[in-house]
Amino acid sequence: MSRNLSDVKIAALSAFFKAPWRARRHEDPPPTSDTGARPSPSEEQAGPGAVGGESTLWRMRTTVKDAPGSLAALCTALAGHRVDILSLQTHPLGEDTVDEFLLRAPAALASADITRAVADGGGTGTWIERADAHDLVDAPTRILGLATRTALDAAELPLALRQLLGRCTIRSLPGTPVGGGRGPGDVPVEGVLEDTVMRLRAPEGGVITVERPYLPFTPTEFARARALVELDARLGPRIPRGQDVLTLPEGDDITVRRADTGCLEAARAMHERCSARTLGRRYHGPVGDADRYLNHLLSPRFGRTLAVWTPSGRIVGLGHLMWDGDETEVALLVEDQWQRRGIGRELLERLVGMAVEAGCTSVYAVTQSSNTGMVAAMRGLGLPLDYQIEEGTLVITARLDSVGVAAESFSHSGESGNA
Repeated sequence: MSRNLSDVKIAALSAFFKAPWRARRHEDPPPTSDTGARPSPSEEQAGPGAVGGESTLWRMRTTVKDAPGSLAALCTALAGHRVDILSLQTHPLGEDTVDEFLLRAPAALASADITRAVADGGGTGTWIERADAHDLVDAPTRILGLATRTALDAAELPLALRQLLGRCTIRSLPGTPVGGGRGPGDVPVEGVLEDTVMRLRAPEGGVITVERPYLPFTPTEFARARALVELDARLGPRIPRGQDVLTLPEGDDITVRRADTGCLEAARAMHERCSARTLGRRYHGPVGDADRYLNHLLSPRFGRTLAVWTPSGRIVGLGHLMWDGDETEVALLVEDQWQRRGIGRELLERLVGMAVEAGCTSVYAVTQSSNTGMVAAMRGLGLPLDYQIEEGTLVITARLDSVGVAAESFSHSGESGNA
């Protein structure tokens, strides 16, 4: 069953390609006290049963001596401030233990007050941030959920690692860089843990690097991350196989579905049919180099790709949502004779929907000010946009925190059944 292209209403965005201007990063560590990671007042309330009225949920981690009575002293200190311990995980570290708490505290109690109470109870190296209702799910249930998502879609691995480990920067480095040169170096099968950095061998070669400068990783976290990567490696390449059949305004039918490296030849054939101007706008470099990027772009390890197929079996459009460290990029390529028919807008809306589902707070696109089609597609999202021009390159960033789209809107993200 077909549906009109104009009926699709999603919203959000992101893709790949690191131009020189992307050297900027946002890696300043959050403060050691309240990081304000989840500041929404409506989410901070613990709901019924709060002690003394309204309360706030906190995630806290502190180190105590691995000795009888140390945890009891800490709990007593928290109880003195009417702080309720909802859950506790322990991470043994030889003579010490890192304890991770989910706390419910009176709303008037500041994070600094909690930190002082913990210090009085013998805790050191304390880190605390706001939590919300999602953190009420117990750790085994949450980890099983992340494993399930990873098993269904190889592109979920970086997202699952981020949800497992909290706010961190994750980069997948290919064994052989796209532009040539030296790779990231070998990593032992068991991986490497270095305080605030862990390096894991990627299933397809290369390295997955996870950095969290403000909070060292524990051996327990390292073991969990390594288990997720091992699961991904054992399952091999995979993507959801659902698809949507859409009808363009002119009456032509197209099919939108996820793509991976199995679509490499069809994607190269589309490159050959594209003009040098179209390829130049997409890849911001020598047109002859375009094919070199495709294997990387189509790999689920680095993000998600949507392909638009004709009934004759040709790819006429590609949309990429690429994980770029702690940021997300979106990029589009539509074959010349299929441009200005709504395909780019369709891909962009679906990619933005995927970004929203993945918990991304923003997405950016790299283009040229003369690329009116891409600029119009970004503006058509109806999202707050920031514009930057650096060395003749236009960078458009869409903020997704204001997206108010019903959950059912995302069922058309290229992973659902035939529409």
